[in-house]
Amino acid sequence: MHAISRFCWMVSGAALTPAALGEEAGASGAAETLDRVVVTATRLEAVTAFDTPASISVVPMGDGGARTQVALSEVLDGVPGVQARERQNFAQDTQLSIRGFGARSTFGVRGVRLYADGVPATMPDGQGQVSHFSMLGADRVEVLRGPFSALHGNSSGGVIQAWSDIPDEGHDARLQASLASHDTFVLGARLRGAGDAAGYNVAASVFDTRGYRDHAAARRESLNILLRVRPGAGTLDLVANHFDAPDAQDPLGLTRAQAWSSPRQAASVATAFNTRKSVGQDQLGAVYARPFGDGHQVRVMGYGGRRDVEQFLALPVGAQANPLNSGGVIDLGNTYGGTDLRWSWTGHLCDQPVELAAGFNADRQRQHRRGYENFVGPALGVRGALRRDERNTVGNADHYLQAWWRFAPRWSLLAGARRSRITFTSRDAYVTATNPDDSGRVVYDHALPVAGLVFAPGEAWRLYASWGRGFETPTFNELGYRADGAAGLAFDLRPAVSRNVELGTKWRASGGTTLEAAVFRADTGDELAVARNVGGRSSYRNVGAARRQGLELQSDVPLGDAWRVQFAYTWLDATFRDSFPICTAAGCTTPGVQVAAGTRIPGIARQQASLRLRWQGERWRAAAHLVGMDDVTVNDTGSERAPGYGLLHLEAGREWAWASGRLQAFARIDNALDRFHIGSVIVNEGNGRFYEPGAGRTFTVGARWHWETP
Repeated sequence: MHAISRFCWMVSGAALTPAALGEEAGASGAAETLDRVVVTATRLEAVTAFDTPASISVVPMGDGGARTQVALSEVLDGVPGVQARERQNFAQDTQLSIRGFGARSTFGVRGVRLYADGVPATMPDGQGQVSHFSMLGADRVEVLRGPFSALHGNSSGGVIQAWSDIPDEGHDARLQASLASHDTFVLGARLRGAGDAAGYNVAASVFDTRGYRDHAAARRESLNILLRVRPGAGTLDLVANHFDAPDAQDPLGLTRAQAWSSPRQAASVATAFNTRKSVGQDQLGAVYARPFGDGHQVRVMGYGGRRDVEQFLALPVGAQANPLNSGGVIDLGNTYGGTDLRWSWTGHLCDQPVELAAGFNADRQRQHRRGYENFVGPALGVRGALRRDERNTVGNADHYLQAWWRFAPRWSLLAGARRSRITFTSRDAYVTATNPDDSGRVVYDHALPVAGLVFAPGEAWRLYASWGRGFETPTFNELGYRADGAAGLAFDLRPAVSRNVELGTKWRASGGTTLEAAVFRADTGDELAVARNVGGRSSYRNVGAARRQGLELQSDVPLGDAWRVQFAYTWLDATFRDSFPICTAAGCTTPGVQVAAGTRIPGIARQQASLRLRWQGERWRAAAHLVGMDDVTVNDTGSERAPGYGLLHLEAGREWAWASGRLQAFARIDNALDRFHIGSVIVNEGNGRFYEPGAGRTFTVGARWHWETP
């Protein structure tokens, strides 16, 4: 006891400045007065986002506004550090990156950890999807950037979580429909309610579109169910999700000449091979949390699901004459599941608040990967002969520990560590005289420490510094094709390991004004980059060191009772630090062109900004949103780039209220000035089809009915 007392005396004596001694009472209550949002991305139960040494953005969904509530990208364009590029290609997922992590992805989401209602949407190999996120049922979206993302394990360049909400009492329903340009139709419904012992949130939607571009039709159906029961002193959340997107057409990318001359066209090979993708997913999850005496709590999460993917590529028939080629049709059957066990304790150390957490996480993914020729005789775009058959397994076993301590009235410390062990195994069942057995196994094992310090100069002001190490293994899709074009998995790929540092400040005013700023740097070794991208098939290689550094600003300022202005800005300098050879010609397998050190990492805009002005009257509302994006290089050499752009979006709505409910009507004009722009790019596309044009002026009208009962 005497040793603990001496320790407490030394810590408090070192941390207490004269200013801190004079304002102890104000500092201790600042967070509760100004910001009561406790985010889950930091895995802290009682610490607000304002008091954490990390960049955290919380986007409330509200009543939906003038959004169609179809895609996650609708709510992320005002978050600094995040690039959510809409592809106008629903066969592929939103192109999503955080501080440059994930920009290399040609489909799906990589380098970023995803969760929906506490259940992982990222597989153990780091591949994630956001297409099944239920925006209609969501209450808020949390975005964590910076070093503390590493506490979520592999592939944590950032963390995005979508959370559904259950009211404390009563029942409410929402039914909405919208029509938009390009024969786009959305129909959705949400039902929520709560009683003494249980609550629920059920959301379902149907999205159907012809698409802005030719050969871009798609249909998506989703259902998300959240049930909450309270057995004894605990809380049990049961989550079920269904997603179906059959035969979404893929218009592929365009060359620069094609995109500028006729941006709505599809690549000729897209129609010749009828390129398309079908995705079906069903998932169940459960989260049980139970508090015990003296501040202890246990949380148990378990989940399982199946995701099936069938994709028809535009791989030329001639290329499939190679006996090692795995064909132009991809058939993936994925079953997955996992668990997370966590203990936490909230109490006091040296008479100051402290929170500890420790846990174990294990996930497993089984993938049956088959490849087929995409032709039968003269018929193209059909399933032909089997060319690949393998069963892949990836699993992780992680342990983590973290602690938060306000060791003095104005100082707090957050530190943690995670140990991750990830094993990839492949069993090849397609072995012939000309196609050898490509079975194999590889194990990645890393320890990830993080630490951050917060200082409160005043009640409404925080300064912080944080440091951490992260790592990112190649996903199964990145391991799936070797850079030399040979058969088998690319087991020679190594995980990218990063060292991250961040300095930031947060300010809150009693009138609602907020301002946040952060500078950051992430130095990565064994950076993973696209080696070549041919016919919709990407292969990867390690290219040495890379650096991502930049500045983020975010502010939210109320202007009186009716007006509010929101601003976000990001400057991001992302470059390769080492030189390396690449392929530039179509079909190349032997690198012959050198990329110089200091070249920009492709797919990342150097600057982006968002300015939103909102007005809310008694019945009417309106908003103008200006989005700016800097130019983006499309290949490792930087020989081509998509130009920057500025887009203006306008929206307006009106509400009518009756005793039985409320009716909202809304209208929206995206790209109101009809500016030509490249919405996203396909990095290192081997045929020079880098560009995916964004939509021109787009109109949306819709209505939403709200019903509530006690």
